[in-house]
Amino acid sequence: MEALIAKNITKRYANHTALDDVSLSIPSQSIFGLLGPNGAGKTTMIRIINQIIDADEGEVLVNGTRLNAEHISIIGYLPEERGLYKKMKVGEQLVYLGQLRNMSRKDAVEKSKAWTKKLDIYEWWDKKVEDLSKGMAQKIQFIATVLNEPQLIILDEPFSGFDPVNANLIKDEILELREKGSTIIFSTHRMESVEELCDHIALINKSKLILDGSKKQIKQSYRSNTYLVEHAGQLNGSLPDKFTTLENQTLDENFYQTTIKTAEGISPNELLTNLIGITEVHSFVEKIPSISEIFISKVGGTK
Repeated sequence: MEALIAKNITKRYANHTALDDVSLSIPSQSIFGLLGPNGAGKTTMIRIINQIIDADEGEVLVNGTRLNAEHISIIGYLPEERGLYKKMKVGEQLVYLGQLRNMSRKDAVEKSKAWTKKLDIYEWWDKKVEDLSKGMAQKIQFIATVLNEPQLIILDEPFSGFDPVNANLIKDEILELREKGSTIIFSTHRMESVEELCDHIALINKSKLILDGSKKQIKQSYRSNTYLVEHAGQLNGSLPDKFTTLENQTLDENFYQTTIKTAEGISPNELLTNLIGITEVHSFVEKIPSISEIFISKVGGTK
């Protein structure tokens, strides 16, 4: 079942089209990467899902029902531009925000304390938000987003402001939320995080959807019959013409890494057989493009 379906969404501002007939299908209990360069239309889509603005055309369905005011209580949103009440104490702010999401005061207190202990920030319960570091404030905002266990969680640049240790901590929490049943829309420019976390991705560029599907399928579709081979001794042009050497690097004395591209229809076994006949192979792996490489190939050079 799909947690969210956006059908033919179009949004215009005066003479600017922010989204142009964009459709998304987000599977339940998945981490869905919403990607694109600055100004592509990602934030506009997020605002439409959060009912901050309305689409000019198209519709959004959440769990099969047209998006409406009742969905506010089941959607958690962590915006890129953070917003906490700086003069409020950490504890009272989390409880207040939990109650705004229809939690009882008792549940809001219990879960706020549990989360602050889990993220190692409980000792700041009675401190004002303005006294927190940026990373600590980020933790509080994250807790506020997931406190009521929303079915759909939208995270816009969730790792901004975190050091590597705390970024990994939040990654683990995101994965755990998915395992517990939440669907997560994840918007970021950090492609390494997309590689680690996302099940599906969609790429928006210049208001249009240009790539959409499971991360695995997309990466497989960009395979280029290219292999990285580590070997002893140089190849010295010994391979047949159906194999093209793209790059050769010296790793150590008489030890090399060579990038080889095969002609269409040539199996990796055939390449390996040829290599074994002329060199001592230590490593042989297909070069699958990263999400970052695919992103650059699709939007590189756009302004």
